[in-house]
Amino acid sequence: MGNDARCEPLTTAFGGPRSEAPVHWLDPSPFLRGTAWLDGGRPVRADPDDLERLPWDIAERAALPIGVRIEFTAAPGTRAVELRYRAAVPAPDDPLRALRHCFALWRGTRLVGEVCAPPAPEAVVRLPLPSDGGAPSDGGVFTLHLPEDQAPVPLALRAVGGALSPAPARPRWLVHGDSITEGWWSTRPAHSWPATAGRLLGLDTVNLGYAGGARGELPLAEHLSRLQGDLITLAFGTNCWSRVPATADWLYATVRAFVGLVRQGHPDAPLLIVSPVLRPEAEHTRNALGATLTELRRAMERAGRDLATEGDTHLLVLSGRPLLGPEHLADGLHPNDAGHARMAAAVAEALRDALKPPRARSGP
Repeated sequence: MGNDARCEPLTTAFGGPRSEAPVHWLDPSPFLRGTAWLDGGRPVRADPDDLERLPWDIAERAALPIGVRIEFTAAPGTRAVELRYRAAVPAPDDPLRALRHCFALWRGTRLVGEVCAPPAPEAVVRLPLPSDGGAPSDGGVFTLHLPEDQAPVPLALRAVGGALSPAPARPRWLVHGDSITEGWWSTRPAHSWPATAGRLLGLDTVNLGYAGGARGELPLAEHLSRLQGDLITLAFGTNCWSRVPATADWLYATVRAFVGLVRQGHPDAPLLIVSPVLRPEAEHTRNALGATLTELRRAMERAGRDLATEGDTHLLVLSGRPLLGPEHLADGLHPNDAGHARMAAAVAEALRDALKPPRARSGP
């Protein structure tokens, strides 16, 4: 968290005292970013009309609004933004009850404010916009990251002392992966590697990470093929070592099939394959089918390189093994904040050239 961040308690159920009259409530839909599908107005991360083909654990994780954000342009003089939302209230014995329910306001790559509030069936949270010595805010483009636990649903938003409009659209980046992509062990949703890399590249990141999943499920490849997206990243494989064990040959064939289905909807989009990051217990330990994670990683990378050699000129491969050391792992598997930042920097560097417009030819 940056030194300029402010963590303020929610003083009342509806955001505290009113020193200025807010304008009328706005429909949040035009402001939502990171959304894949809407199911009755609720952001979800798998096609709600095709859930029966998915394993139950993926369908369950897809109901969580991982990576969903609100992006807005504030007019000069806007003092604050208010968000009305609803969230599930955890039961007294819920082990996740102690997690902080925080709303984080970012401007570009800088955290400028954070407000923490308990989950509620309906409440309003107010986030002041940054100002200089009490002077009115000069406005600008902001991103409001929602908490991801208790599945908050935005209901409406409004400005205090000014006006809001939806932020300009950015290129959409579809990121498919497992719990590491979902952001496990990052201390805030905005610190996950997809969120961080998206900020670095100026992208609308759509997080399609599923904890325990991303085992090469081909229906998910078809979901990806149907989504609008300007570039795509596939970062999976570690759950193919133990959760649902695979062989290297199986993973090689599955990666080729997965990419082939994605390419049916995105034939020319830059597509980056990120192989599994370091997992010390698995690197040289054989799973139930006799494969080590090192062998699975090599199979995944070989599948990507072969596809590129065979003509997929927009396909890139990034080896996950060199990205993290043991000191970047929170639990021997998931990155800590420093690990997520390292992954984000490496992925952003790999994608940066792919995002550059082609250079004009000189001469005849």
